[in-house]
Amino acid sequence: MIKVGDTLPATTLMEYSEVEGEGCSIGPNPVDVAKSVAGKTIALFALPGAFTPTCSAKHVPGYVEKAAEFKDAGVDEIWCVSVNDAFVMGAWARDQQTGGKVRMLGDGSADFAKATGLTLDLTGRGMGVRSNRYSMLVKDGKVVSLNVEAPGKFEVSDAQTLLAQARG
Repeated sequence: MIKVGDTLPATTLMEYSEVEGEGCSIGPNPVDVAKSVAGKTIALFALPGAFTPTCSAKHVPGYVEKAAEFKDAGVDEIWCVSVNDAFVMGAWARDQQTGGKVRMLGDGSADFAKATGLTLDLTGRGMGVRSNRYSMLVKDGKVVSLNVEAPGKFEVSDAQTLLAQARG
């Protein structure tokens, strides 16, 4: 399992864009983790699935609500990572109104979750292998704090806890 001091795995996440940027950017776009975190401070949180009750009612809204406070604490970007495809993450971003506040990144094949060692096997519930619920503060690609939830819990990966760590 990834730990404080480790470098984030060199994987690719996917992000759905509805707005044209540089080149043909509408639709799913690859996000090279190593390149995207270089020289930045990232507040990253991961959760089992888009549109699931705790994730939609508590986890994502907390980060959206505190986005400006994270910026004030020196965080360049907030990332939400889930084992869903980019289209689902894009729809969830619209639903949660994350635009300009939280990047909703799909880990469709659970490559990032597996590489961090933070997987959650929900096969028995019909959901397959997912990401565990956690948050981490990442500076220039290195994990500086990590808050992993116990199964079924939402106590340490919330926005307020990670914000306090970012303010350090």
